[in-house]
Amino acid sequence: MINKNKKRKELLSWSLINSLGVLVYVFVISQLLFSGEKIFGKMKTIWAPFTFLLLFVVSAAIVGLLIFGRVAHLYLNDHKKEAIKLLFCTIGWLFLATIIILLVLILIY
Repeated sequence: MINKNKKRKELLSWSLINSLGVLVYVFVISQLLFSGEKIFGKMKTIWAPFTFLLLFVVSAAIVGLLIFGRVAHLYLNDHKKEAIKLLFCTIGWLFLATIIILLVLILIY
């Protein structure tokens, strides 16, 4: 029983850590995009869309790794049940964070 509770707490902790990593990363990138013209000036070359798309691809890889990295590791090491639980807990934390942020935005504006 103690081992089961320990595993549950560990899964919840990892899912929260993964979700916070995604939230921090998304916040940092959104700040970069919001302030892009102030930082880099107005870009009128092919490099602006190229850099944006490259950042998009790298972001997809980083967020994918944060969400699915440990899940894939667990799944491939025959901990399929824990992998699925971790995935859904991570998505649940992200969903909860999204709802909280939306509610705060509604209350502010």
